[in-house]
Amino acid sequence: MTMVIATFAACMLLFAAIGAASTRQRQASSEDYLLAGRGVPAWLAALSAVATNNSGYMFIGQIGLSYAIGLPSLWLAVGWIVGDAVIWWKIHRQIRVRSEQQDARSVPTFLGGPERQRAIIVLSAVLVLAFLGTYAAAQLQAGSKALTAILGWDSWVGVVIGAVIVLGYSYAGGIRASIWTDAAQSFVMIFAMLSLLIWALVRIGGWGALMSTLHTEDPALTYLFASDAPWGFGPWALGWLGGGIGVLGQPTILARTMSLSRPDDVPRAGVIYFAWFVPFFAMTIVLGMACRVLLPELADPELAMPTLAQELLPNALVGLMLAGIFAATMSTADSQVLSCSAAITQDLFPSLAANYTANKVATLGVTVIALAIALFADSGVLVLVLYAWAGLAVTLGPVVVVRALGLPLSSSVGVAMMVVGLATMFTWRALGLGEGMYEILPGMLGAGLVYGLGYALRSPPAPSTLSTPGESP
Repeated sequence: MTMVIATFAACMLLFAAIGAASTRQRQASSEDYLLAGRGVPAWLAALSAVATNNSGYMFIGQIGLSYAIGLPSLWLAVGWIVGDAVIWWKIHRQIRVRSEQQDARSVPTFLGGPERQRAIIVLSAVLVLAFLGTYAAAQLQAGSKALTAILGWDSWVGVVIGAVIVLGYSYAGGIRASIWTDAAQSFVMIFAMLSLLIWALVRIGGWGALMSTLHTEDPALTYLFASDAPWGFGPWALGWLGGGIGVLGQPTILARTMSLSRPDDVPRAGVIYFAWFVPFFAMTIVLGMACRVLLPELADPELAMPTLAQELLPNALVGLMLAGIFAATMSTADSQVLSCSAAITQDLFPSLAANYTANKVATLGVTVIALAIALFADSGVLVLVLYAWAGLAVTLGPVVVVRALGLPLSSSVGVAMMVVGLATMFTWRALGLGEGMYEILPGMLGAGLVYGLGYALRSPPAPSTLSTPGESP
């Protein structure tokens, strides 16, 4: 156990050192703290974005899902990746261009448009705080589960350790420290995942033996189109496409786009992002199924990865695995904390927008709130993540599209879009329809219909009073 702790501690110190090194480029300004001065190179922004996306949900929640349902979990990955790719291709560059034109340092400010429509800004900032605070708490829970499974520590210990580490380098270096450490953490994450996957497949006897064993236990685990969803396979799989499109509403990912050095860097960043994201997602699915074979009686599927690591790997690699899970949680939680800080100082209290100290105080406050949620929430990691992701997607996502494309948007219509999107999501869940289709697509459709209706009913523009050439006014 000493070797496990030593390896884990060494990785945590490495991340802290990288975060500290980033402060050498720090400038005491809000734009530097929140967007790194819009000077991040494509490769670094891409690695940070993929590390932020590959949260503790991947190590804990997604592997747990694959453990539970087997090969059909592939459709979550397919839908998520395709939806995400569409947004990178169509929207991200426009976000980078227009956010700089508006001098927007946060997503809510961007949503407020060039006119800085306060109703939209305030409502979206409140939504960011509510859902990203929950999301950050889920990351702290994920890290805690890993520590509990491997080291046997009380769950609150892991939550507190994660919060302290996230606060340390976020408070010191802002988003630049977050991005630098994310890049390092992305390598630890993928190496940890690959190491355990190889050991597991060797122990099982390869892919063929894995599929054969799962088929013997339950044929549905190996049927690609199997689904016990109430509406069948099609709507269930389509719902995960909405999950990928839901990246539109995630301030943590959009902030990476907004921090790029140039708009033309977006396509190259997208290539690097998916070159990392796709194989990582695939590995989580195979590893989840391997855990089902090697740990068939596991009570909590979300503990599959740390439990398997403890049983299969030498202690040094167990420590690295624990560091990989913690890297995943921190790379997402720090981004979420900083996005919430931006919502407070840039959006809710714009008089503090240029106050560097106020941004750091906000970071401290948000971290404490996320810590409290993580300590007292009783939902699993997967449930918390999907809830927060959907909430941000259906409220902010449709407005992001409108702003990115430069379409007209009044304050009242923007607010109505967010309210209807959220109401649709909650109604969908309350009626139990989420079992048939993830609620993002219905929520976004509701918001989109509001925009279409508002556009159709808008007053015609007033006749121009400007003189044409040759006419007197």
